[in-house]
Amino acid sequence: MRPTALTGVDEAGRGPLAGPVVAAAVILPVTGTLAGLNDSKRLSAEQRESLALRIRDWASCWSVGAATSSEIDRYNIHHATLLAMRRAVLGLRRLPAYVVVDGRFFPPIPSSGEAMVKADQKVPAVSAASIIAKTVRDHYMTSLDQRYPGYNFAAHKGYPTAHHVETLQVLGPCPEHRQSFGPVKALSHRSIHRTRAGDAVER
Repeated sequence: MRPTALTGVDEAGRGPLAGPVVAAAVILPVTGTLAGLNDSKRLSAEQRESLALRIRDWASCWSVGAATSSEIDRYNIHHATLLAMRRAVLGLRRLPAYVVVDGRFFPPIPSSGEAMVKADQKVPAVSAASIIAKTVRDHYMTSLDQRYPGYNFAAHKGYPTAHHVETLQVLGPCPEHRQSFGPVKALSHRSIHRTRAGDAVER
């Protein structure tokens, strides 16, 4: 039988063309509940933001880990996701006794646990982790609007929307883009590089 005070782990950002993959680890109190917990994808942005604040206040412990776009290119998205999860778990104030991870794969951590498909819909601690991971990543992607103007990261958060792909074809990739992902890789031959200041420079 698993301990009652388990740790939930989930990630956000496997599918985008840019930015990090972010994971969160959350330990909820043994008693009590937090109304509204659900898979972050089933919540509106406003609901996620409100719940994220409440989770941070109510959780016994929580932590966030990430793997950068360059690490995603180096290790591939699968291994980078497990790396982000490992960093999130190791960032907790105490080593968890039992960890439930959303999905099919368990990260390399010094704790026992299990990977569970759709755990973000079944286990409150995993739902909480999905909300924290999603909001942290969204905030980061929004901040990229000022660093790399023109890509509209605040709107699409790096996901391959039609507008994002069209923008890539005009501006080329910026340093936050995942060079190993198809739509970005296809543009690797382009000579236009987007600088941090947002100027197009011909190489």
